[in-house]
Amino acid sequence: MAAEQPATVAKPLRILVITTGLRLGGAEQQIAALARAFVALGHSVAIVSLTEGQEIDLPAGIPVTELGMRKTPLSMLAALRKTRRVVRQWRPDVIHSHMVHGNLFARALTRTGRMPPVVCSAHSAREGGTLRTLAYRLTDRWCALTTHVSEAGRQAMVASGAAPARRVIVMPNGIDTSRFRPDDAVRERVRRDLGLGAQDVLVLNVGRLVAEKDQATLIEAFRLVARAVPDARLVIVGEGPMRSALAARIEQWGLASAVTLAGARSDVPDLLCAADIFALSSQIEGMPLAVGEALATGLPVVATAAAGVAELAGSAAVITPVGDAAALARALTAAIDQLPGTHVDRDQRRQQIVSRFDVSAIARQWLAQYQQLRGRQ
Repeated sequence: MAAEQPATVAKPLRILVITTGLRLGGAEQQIAALARAFVALGHSVAIVSLTEGQEIDLPAGIPVTELGMRKTPLSMLAALRKTRRVVRQWRPDVIHSHMVHGNLFARALTRTGRMPPVVCSAHSAREGGTLRTLAYRLTDRWCALTTHVSEAGRQAMVASGAAPARRVIVMPNGIDTSRFRPDDAVRERVRRDLGLGAQDVLVLNVGRLVAEKDQATLIEAFRLVARAVPDARLVIVGEGPMRSALAARIEQWGLASAVTLAGARSDVPDLLCAADIFALSSQIEGMPLAVGEALATGLPVVATAAAGVAELAGSAAVITPVGDAAALARALTAAIDQLPGTHVDRDQRRQQIVSRFDVSAIARQWLAQYQQLRGRQ
């Protein structure tokens, strides 16, 4: 069930975003991209983060309130009171929450007094286990609308009983195609900085180092790739609790010269320009922004069949079964064999994203949804 095409929104809106956090991650990057687009279109944005710390870049002048919430009832009550004060002082037209904790918090906020319409956005095909599903179901009536970034994710929410089908629509992630685009000069500079020669093939993965992203399978696949293509290099960008285990696996398999854990980086657009292929190994996704950003940069993509990948990439990516290292290795090796490709190939991959998922167009869809919900009150 996709969102209806919106009409043009004329009146500037005040949008309060509630998020679990502002660390580096796909959902957090989407919040930042939408904030930039809303501000560029003449609207105002304020952000409430349940946790402390900001790693994403936000437009100057956006007020950010960090609640520093802890897992105690008293901390929850204090956070609700503080957010209620923000609502009274800032007077938003709509509240838009993201991710499971942000969504449940925003719904609880509606119990503290009169609130503008609340929109809750889910970003993962697996929002949580039985307790979170029950919490979603019991609080569904406290929000005006629930959205998911992919149809596969929407269907998973409905199937789990987290929300009734009539109350969940698809609103896809938007890609900032002005930031993610091919640039030959950037490519040469970054490859030189990385110490890559003309013969080296750079495979890039971007994602948090967590079990759901399954970089362990990607490293296992790359062990096979490196045997067939000695000049292939894998760079994994991101941080997370799996770092030590992944580093041990790289060492165990003698891949230290071929695989690099690059940590969190703020120059992902430049790294994508430098790459030859993008690889996604996830078990679980919602709508993987990294795949869209890679395609917008014109890269060939090899990805596992996690939720949302096929909806986003269509025929522009090679998709392999989840958790199958051998299939992933075969697809990566075949993609390397087809390099360097043509500018026509590159432009077609980019057009797949520009035509359907440019963040400015997605932002306008959101603005129309907000206006429609305001009109119902």
